[in-house]
Amino acid sequence: MSDINFNGIINVNKPLGITSYDVIRRLKRILSMKKIGHTGTLDPLATGVLVICLGKATKLASDIESKFKIYEVEVKLGIITDTYDMEGKV
Repeated sequence: MSDINFNGIINVNKPLGITSYDVIRRLKRILSMKKIGHTGTLDPLATGVLVICLGKATKLASDIESKFKIYEVEVKLGIITDTYDMEGKV
């Protein structure tokens, strides 16, 4: 299968439990593309929008990454886990 030449930017809603690079790896396989990048890493325990650059648009990734972003966080106070994150035992 030959490489498809898409150029552009797409937003992916990254689910809980996978890394940003897992998203890239899946897209490379689905789209048969080599030149794909993201504009910032989301932790595997985070969900949210992952901005993906395809083809020639990968040159824009560092410019997009440097822009102002807002993150929303939900915190539950008064709980301690053995791993200090939401995956541990309370």
